[in-house]
Amino acid sequence: MSLIEKIIAREARIAVIGLGYVGLPLVIEFCKAGFLVTGFDMDAAKIERLQQGKSYIKHIDVTLLVSSATSNWSFTPTTDFSKLAEMDCIIICVPTPLNKYREPDMSYVFNTVRTIAMYLKKGQLISLESTTYPGTTDEDMRAILEATGLKAGSDFHLAFSPEREDPNNKDFSTSTIPKVVGGYTKECLAAAVALYNTIVVKTVPVSSTKAAEATKLLENIYRSVNIAMVNELKILFDKMGIDIWEVIEAAKTKPFGFNAFYPGPGLGGHCIPIDPFYLTWKAREFDFNTRFIELAGEINTSMPDYVVGKVMKALNDHGKPVRGSNILILGLAYKANVDDDRESPTYHLMEKLEQLGATVSYNDPYIPEIKLTREYAKYAKKKSAEINNKFDLILIATAHDEYRQIDFASFGIPVVDTRNLLRDKVSSFFYRA
Repeated sequence: MSLIEKIIAREARIAVIGLGYVGLPLVIEFCKAGFLVTGFDMDAAKIERLQQGKSYIKHIDVTLLVSSATSNWSFTPTTDFSKLAEMDCIIICVPTPLNKYREPDMSYVFNTVRTIAMYLKKGQLISLESTTYPGTTDEDMRAILEATGLKAGSDFHLAFSPEREDPNNKDFSTSTIPKVVGGYTKECLAAAVALYNTIVVKTVPVSSTKAAEATKLLENIYRSVNIAMVNELKILFDKMGIDIWEVIEAAKTKPFGFNAFYPGPGLGGHCIPIDPFYLTWKAREFDFNTRFIELAGEINTSMPDYVVGKVMKALNDHGKPVRGSNILILGLAYKANVDDDRESPTYHLMEKLEQLGATVSYNDPYIPEIKLTREYAKYAKKKSAEINNKFDLILIATAHDEYRQIDFASFGIPVVDTRNLLRDKVSSFFYRA
């Protein structure tokens, strides 16, 4: 039986490596489609929670999948990578961060591929979903896998299909978002399309893995550049006495030629602050400067400084310096109503305000305690503080629904709003940033 026939018959064994915001939703969809799925992760604590039927990501409900995980049900979470030898299709969903020099850190992907190579067998499909630069799949990954003596396109299938997750988006889920798929050969593409056709509403085949990799980068660079534009206009319009939020709402009424993007205190999440720099880095190989992308990055990364300036003005208006002030930042998550703090601008705001001598606390109903991270290890175990008027200033960094119910005017302290949360409310204590 061919791999495609095994996929159609739901007899193919599926492996998902990396059980995070991308991997877990894939596990859920493949299980719902009737496959036996094994989830791999190096974090033993995550595996243990999944085996207990518990999710470590607030908006992802895994109880139906893992409540019977110890009873030979459809999903098996494990740290035992030797089980990759038993799999037919292996999907890689590991991080692709930047290092301290803003260069791609491909160690997670390449180490994962080296592990797969140890157990690679004929007929398997290897699909990468982690966002990366064009050439990762058919050049770098292929070289590692072919060092085993097996050849991509003849002995095994190789593909790239970028993730398109938007955490806690009520309108779209993994299964309802069209999925771009690129294969190393036509046969590789056919196998990958057959696999993803079982779980998504529509697959979008492209000519190569490089085209698929470039598609994901275009999607995120498009957002980065447009967000940078409205961030720059926010600063300019503020000087001109114009409300950027009012302007955006008015522009949205045009039924063609305009898509709304919104300003903020900086970029967060696993895509927009990182992915454009993958193409910038790769472009150097071709002696090309991605000036547009880099300019957008400069504007977006400068936004925390703009916000800090607004905080300084708000405190000064009320006779207080930043040094010695107690400041509460509302929202550690990078977007509303999720528990995802990856690349959150709140970390930058905390650090910059502390450098100016302020004492900074945070509140986030979705993140009661800060977990250990490589970039901000000093904040590990810091706990969410209570919202009250005992602070000198409150800074709204994330528009969680819970914050919309608070009567900030009754606090009698300055409130700096970076998310237009207080758009319908007027007070001499309210400042927009």
